[in-house]
Amino acid sequence: MRSMSAFLCALAVLAFAGLASAAEPPIPHAPYAEANWTQPIEPFRIAGDIYYVGAKDLTSYLIVTPKGDILLDVGVNENAAMVQANIRKLGFDPRQIKIILNSHAHLDHAGGIAAMKAFTHARFVASARDKPVLESGGRADFKFGPKPQFPAVKVDQVVEDGGQVTLGGVTMTAHLTPGHTKGCTTWTMPVLVDGQTRQALFLCSLSILPGYKLVGDPAYPEMSADYAHSYAVLHALPCDVFLASHGMFYGMLAKRQAMLDHPAAPNPFVDPAGCKAFFDKNEAAFRQKLAAAQASHPG
Repeated sequence: MRSMSAFLCALAVLAFAGLASAAEPPIPHAPYAEANWTQPIEPFRIAGDIYYVGAKDLTSYLIVTPKGDILLDVGVNENAAMVQANIRKLGFDPRQIKIILNSHAHLDHAGGIAAMKAFTHARFVASARDKPVLESGGRADFKFGPKPQFPAVKVDQVVEDGGQVTLGGVTMTAHLTPGHTKGCTTWTMPVLVDGQTRQALFLCSLSILPGYKLVGDPAYPEMSADYAHSYAVLHALPCDVFLASHGMFYGMLAKRQAMLDHPAAPNPFVDPAGCKAFFDKNEAAFRQKLAAAQASHPG
């Protein structure tokens, strides 16, 4: 698996690569350096009504309910058809998706939402601070704009911090954890695992991308305060089933393999210790980078 720094560099490069065309959507296909972004894997049930329908690293989650389904993230634009195919492989109909949610407004998570929304006619729910980025196809992004990054998509409903989305007896709660984007949203929901109710947490992202300025960025002056706030929020949330916008954040591939190898063992996706360790490690890196940024920008 590539290091986190290599992955983040790839994201920064891709955001400015062949997507810089002034042409409106459909955005030209990009030669993604991170193959795991588009490489398919067999879809599978994570726990309860949560199913994995994404790529090898870019995650997409299907939450199945009796009244229709919820989809969280689609990946890049090219992944929309793969996600639909994965849903069908599990025996579900992608046209039963009634609500689409987003973790954050970057091309690798929001790029396929416009295509999926057009296919399903689902209601798209996102945060207020990410709304202008989503509806401009990335043009309004503080870092990657004003060039288009992905097909623009209309937000049908804005969700506030602590807001809930309910469908068919399933309730997902939005927790604003900004920094990576201004409207980065972590979602939580209860899920039944091995006969016990657990709390699933779908982490947005804590990554500090190359070129981000924790101090002194006029386009995002509150960035460091937002990251600090997000860590306080995340540390306070229950996190039994640790999931995220990238599979690499929570060891998705290894846990999936463990599930295949030992189907009678406890569900490996129940990992509160791994969740805490991920938060702690990333916060320590953030504090170190913040101290360096403050030292180079005194006053």
